[in-house]
Amino acid sequence: MPISQYTPEQLRQRLQDEAPVMLLDVREPHEFAYAKIAGSVLIPLQQIPQRLDEIPSDRDIVVICHHGMRSQQACNYLQHAGFQRLINLRGGIDAWSLVCDSSVPRY
Repeated sequence: MPISQYTPEQLRQRLQDEAPVMLLDVREPHEFAYAKIAGSVLIPLQQIPQRLDEIPSDRDIVVICHHGMRSQQACNYLQHAGFQRLINLRGGIDAWSLVCDSSVPRY
């Protein structure tokens, strides 16, 4: 089953609707410290296999990285691990900064 893709605008609308969602950021700690979406949880891509128990299966999970590639990899891994409610943020935090929140630094 293909993994859903959100545009930054779709994610912004989802957050405004206050629908329960986990924002899973799979970048490295130094990237997360520099720029993040409020409420995101950091689990770097390489740590996901060891930290699956920190990821809820009862809500949608929007996976975030810099441009959308690592987050797609994370979605693929999580799908194979049995997670079903996965959404990749297309364009990553860079697109989020450009389209939705210019206070988030670009790098």
